[in-house]
This record gives sequence, structure tokens and C-alpha cells, in this order.
Amino acid sequence: MSSSNYQTVTSTVQLGKIARAARKKQGLTQLDLAGLAGKSNRFLIDLERGKETLQMQMVIDVLALLGLELVIKEKS
Repeated sequence: MSSSNYQTVTSTVQLGKIARAARKKQGLTQLDLAGLAGKSNRFLIDLERGKETLQMQMVIDVLALLGLELVIKEKS
């Protein structure tokens, strides 16, 4: 993956916007993605709105389903 494909995320709202954009790019509704992920539609709404208290593993699972991965690196 080239560095141009990376985005720095500094908030849950930003992460939610990235997830929403990926979902829409794939032509999926929130209900479609919820069904594929085995999650509730409410979870997808909360994720895309940037709710701060979502379970991390569930977020990572949905991101992976969208073809996204979470990468952690030290600040330079």
C-alpha cells in the first residue's frame, strides 16, 4: 500500500466519516453492511457518527469488512 492511501485519524468522528465513505463507495446501505457484519443497524449509525464508546473489536471487524485496516505508528 502506498503512503497516499493512508489517512491520519485523530477523532472517532473522523474514523466514522472514513467508514461511511468506504461503505458508500462500495454501494452498501447501512442495513446492508449491518447484515454482512452481523451487527445492528444502530451500531453502524453510531460508528458513522463517531460515537466514542463503541467496542474496539467490533469497529475493527467492520473496518476489515470494508477493506480497511487500522495501522498504528509512532509520531515522527
